Parts: sequence; C-alpha cells; structure tokens
Amino acid sequence: MPNKKSFLNYTLNWSLKISLLISLSILSSCTEPNKFTTLRMGLARAPINLDPRHATDAASSRISRLIYRRLVEFDNTNRPIPGLATWTQPSPTQYHFRLLDEPKGRTFSNGHILTAQDVKATLDSILDPNVGSPYRSQIKNIQQIQAIGTEEVVIDLKQPDALFPTRLVLAILPANLIATGHKFNQHPIGSGSFKLLAWPQPGHLKLQRLADKQLLEFIEVKDPSVRVMKLLRGEINILQNELSPELFRYLKAKNQVTTQERPGINFTYIGLHSKDPALSKLEVRRAIAHAIDRKAIIRHLFGGTARLAASMLPAQHWAGAKDLDPIPYNPILARKLLAQAGYTKANPLTLSHKTTTDPFRLRIATTMQAQLKAVGIQVKIQSLDWGTFYGDIKSGRFQIYTLIWVGIKTPDHFRAVVHSEAVPPKGANRGHYHNPQVDSLLDQVAKKPDIDSQIPIYHTLQRILLQDLPYIPLWYENQIAVTKKNIRGYAPAEDGNFDALNHTYIDYEINDNDSY
Repeated sequence: MPNKKSFLNYTLNWSLKISLLISLSILSSCTEPNKFTTLRMGLARAPINLDPRHATDAASSRISRLIYRRLVEFDNTNRPIPGLATWTQPSPTQYHFRLLDEPKGRTFSNGHILTAQDVKATLDSILDPNVGSPYRSQIKNIQQIQAIGTEEVVIDLKQPDALFPTRLVLAILPANLIATGHKFNQHPIGSGSFKLLAWPQPGHLKLQRLADKQLLEFIEVKDPSVRVMKLLRGEINILQNELSPELFRYLKAKNQVTTQERPGINFTYIGLHSKDPALSKLEVRRAIAHAIDRKAIIRHLFGGTARLAASMLPAQHWAGAKDLDPIPYNPILARKLLAQAGYTKANPLTLSHKTTTDPFRLRIATTMQAQLKAVGIQVKIQSLDWGTFYGDIKSGRFQIYTLIWVGIKTPDHFRAVVHSEAVPPKGANRGHYHNPQVDSLLDQVAKKPDIDSQIPIYHTLQRILLQDLPYIPLWYENQIAVTKKNIRGYAPAEDGNFDALNHTYIDYEINDNDSY
C-alpha cells in the first residue's frame, strides 16, 4: 500500500478535481432557479423493478415503500408492529391477522378496496416458485393461508417461528391483478401514500401524493457532480446519499441548501464467490480482509463519515454481537496467508473486482486495489453501469465485488444471504456459500420460541461468519441529505429509506432565489 502521505495526496488531488469540476460547471451553467411546484429528487440510480415481490435494489425498494402498504412494519427497535393489520397468536403455529382502518382507508390507487383476499393472493404468489420471488425463502414456513371474510387472515405454519411477523414486512398487491398477470414492475398498483403517474423513460419516474396531490419526481443523474450542479441550479430540490465527502462539504458552505447527516445502519461489504478456485480457500479470503486498511479509507476518503463494521447487524441491534472486533489491517499476515495458499511473487493471485461507474465507489475500489497490490494480489477493476453490475451480481458472474446491504431489520436476513438453500433465485446467497454449521445454526434458531432464546445463536453465527468470511465486512456509512432551503419535512432515515417524502412539502414563504 502507498504510504500515508501519498494516500492523502491521492485523496486531495481527487478533491481538487471534483471541486474544480463543480465550480466550472456552475459558473458556465448558472441560471435563475425554478419555482418548484413539484418535489424533485435526484437519484444516482433509477429503480429497476417496482413489483415489491422482486424489488431488491435500493431505489426500487425505497420507492416501492411509497406506493405500497405493508402488512407489518418495524418500530425504532427493529421489533414488528402493525402495518395493515394487527395479529394474535392462538398457538405456536397459528397467527390471526385482522386488517386495520375502515375499508376506504385501504384503497388501492385503482379504486379497489384492499381486503383479506388481497393479502392471501400476495402471499400465495410470493410462495409460488414459478413467480421466482427472492422473498419466498423468508415465508416458506407457511403451511396454509385462509382469508376469513374481507377483514381476517389466518396463517398456519409448518413449525413454530418466533420471528414470523417480521417476515411479513411485505407489500400487498391487488388479488385480481395478480390473477391476470399484471406487470407491477412497470405499472405498480398499491395502497400507499403515492400512486404512479408516469414512467416516461427509465430514469424519470413521476408520482403523486394522494393526500394533497403533491407531485413527486425521481430523476436519475448518474454523475454526482452533475447532481450537485442540478440542485444548485434548481432543477432538483432533494438529494440523499451517493455524494462524496468532498461534495457534501462543498454543499455545506452553500447558503441556498440545507444539509443533514446521521449515523446509518446500511452495511458495506466485499462479496466473494465461494466456488471460485482461489476464493474457496479460507487463507485467501482472510488475506484480502487483512490487506484492506479500512481506517485509512474512512479517514481519507469518507472524511470520518462512516464507522467500522464486523457484521451486517450493528451492535445496537437486538441480535447484534457486541463482542465482535473489526478485522485489523495486517499486511504482513496477509502475505503469510497468501503464501500458505500457494500464491507468491512467482505465482501471484489475480482477481477481478466489479464495481459501479460512480466516481466515489470507483475511488474506493482503486484504493483497495493499491492496498491489495501491496501484499501481492493483482486486481483488475471492472467498472460497470448499475444495471449490468447488479445483473452480474445476481447471476453470480463475479469473483469479488463491493456493495451495500440496505434496510436490514431482522437477523433472519442471514438465512437469505448465507444459508446454502438460499442460492438465487431462492434467496440472495449470490456467492454460493455453503457451511453445514451455519446451516444448522440457522435451522436451530428458527425453532426457538422467543427472541431471547435466539440471541445466543445469532451471536455464535456472527462469530463464525467473521472467521469464515463468505463476505468481508467493511463499514456502515452515514446517511446524508441535502435539500433546497424551501423544502420542509425531509430528513434522512438511518436505513436510507424515502419515507420522509410522505410528509415533505414546499414552503412558498421561503425565497428560493438565492444567488450563487
């Protein structure tokens, strides 16, 4: 790895380039800001699929939350609370759900009332293997679903599951449209706060808030410097995340915007393909982990706006293992482990690292490339557009990649990403990881009668994963948001969701014609 001075110079050079780009762009393109009648949010990546049974990328999941209501929600302690329905548990294997609100308060955007039949049809479709929903694995314990009248649903399980309500944080779709094969991915019909007005092109989505007819647009602007320019010019009025620390500091100095920041829980990691001949060796996975100087990356690239991670669950989560230590930077040990695996100067290890075209993510990948090279690992970076990148990851076409798991609320996510039965399309075990001990622990924890009895098992599981490294923990990034001065009610959530848009509004008393 380069020494700290060269590392810092590298970072500062990037900062100067970005600042110069912004300044030149704004000076050359500055116009009178628009008077907004529409909330416009700039996205680094457009949503791919607005069918919540298939939405797994961040943009699709976050926008789907605005369009659809969910049967169950989470409170701020990550415990399940009623969404569309309350529930009782007459026996360890049976749950009774009763829909909340008057029927008119459960109206789909096409005018139909959400009923128990819609709940049953949605769950049945997720369970249908022909549908290919990645969420099937989390509810496959269901034995039977009965709709009782229009207001009640009875669900029988194959075996007891203390966390079953947490698996039902699922959006509900209209039964009649499910039956006709409606294309929810492009034409979503939900009962949420917003409805789709238009999707004229892949990077431009128009919604309307039902309560007050407020218009909302999501506009894809892949380049972060251009997103900043458009914000300052008045072409968009909300940005969230996907900004380098240099850009965020730049915006903090601007009078016409408001910046916000809070600690986040979204987990950044390196994914590895466990069936790759080199990466199947534990010594190689551990060598990669010890070769990366996370603290230097957080200090110099993030400007301190991230914290080290040792597991996908932060320590404050009820199932988080508080005694885990992040993997230390140890290049000497990394070289030793590589030698044990048979890789030397005469026989170097060469890897392909897939990442996106986002400049900041590319900088992180380039920095890790230099750190890995310092211990004898040659890395070829493949920078791909988001659609190609994510398609490759889901299809298992990679050796290593960097990505962020967003919105993890329940420890059952471990089953979806490391259980051997959760290989796509059944789950998100994209690296084809297989460890019988891990499978056994996940099977055991599912049989425990309550949360308290599950905690020790989840702690053991996280310790094993930190040793076995099917993925390499990196950090949790802070959540940031930047809005124009006349935007009220928007704040970033700890998991990065867009729920604040449910109550965000434009304050027309505020003069938004600030000078540059």
